[in-house]
Amino acid sequence: MEVNQNQKEEIDKKADKIKKKSSFIWLGSYITVGLIALTAYILFRLHVFDLLGTYRITLQKLSLAIFFAVLILSATKLIELEIQKRSKGKYNRYNLIQLTNLLSIIAVAILIVSFLFANWYAAALSLGLISLILGFALQTPISSFIGWIYIIIRTPYRIGDRIEINSFKGDVIEIGYVDTTLWEFAGDYLTNDLPSGRLIRFPNSLVLQSAVFNYSWEDFKFIWNEIPFHVAYESDLDFVEKTIKKVTSAELGPQMSDRVTELRKMIKDSPIDEIEIKEYPYVSFRINDNTWVEVTVTYLVPPKKAATIRTEIIRNILAEFNKAADKVLFPNGNSR
Repeated sequence: MEVNQNQKEEIDKKADKIKKKSSFIWLGSYITVGLIALTAYILFRLHVFDLLGTYRITLQKLSLAIFFAVLILSATKLIELEIQKRSKGKYNRYNLIQLTNLLSIIAVAILIVSFLFANWYAAALSLGLISLILGFALQTPISSFIGWIYIIIRTPYRIGDRIEINSFKGDVIEIGYVDTTLWEFAGDYLTNDLPSGRLIRFPNSLVLQSAVFNYSWEDFKFIWNEIPFHVAYESDLDFVEKTIKKVTSAELGPQMSDRVTELRKMIKDSPIDEIEIKEYPYVSFRINDNTWVEVTVTYLVPPKKAATIRTEIIRNILAEFNKAADKVLFPNGNSR
């Protein structure tokens, strides 16, 4: 387990280095474009391009606007590098970078409009008419952008969370301004909860209309799982129960009791403290509709490791059952 954690940390460090390198490349590009724009502005001011006639003034303003826009974008990249350096949580870092980029885009748009339009009243009127037209034409993207703001403030899910919304199930890998991208798990071609290899994109406006099921809740990052086993009536049920508990506890490790204690504390501090939390792994019995007893083990598990842990528990329990053929009998015949 520790090896996997170390590998994950190494991968995160490599990803951060790649992002920093990319940011420096963009910063260098911005500086180059800024110097070109400033040089062009100076040449326009010196009347080098008088042959352009009335277009010279417009191009002169545009070159100066590009220069200041590049300054804003460069400052944004420097802020992004500082956020990557100082921010501890990857979720907060992602949201801060997204918000910084959005503010820089708005600032650049206002800057270009202010440079190109000398008459602010005419510019505001033109922007008002354009906004009115775009408001009708782009209702879905606008509502998706509002959905993005809702996601940032209310955090129904974050990067890395495993969620289900409508019929979509997956791990969140990107939260854009208008849509969210999931790495699908399960899906149409799988009967387990492993990644299917497909990407799902849905508009952020969906979170304003549908329920979001988050399997990676920040305060309690576990879900309940259960596995049924079928044994014959003649089996030693005490032995069956003890064996299932022993194998499941060994597979889950001592952290299992810590998770149950944590859950009990959370429920005690909530309005639903009357719920009884049993000792887990919990084994229950019921009579199946056919001719056998159904034994179910219930336990807590990290959602992204549910399939792996379930497989190991089933394999080890069946191995123990097969060793005790005189105590554990399985259903047989046509009713099995």
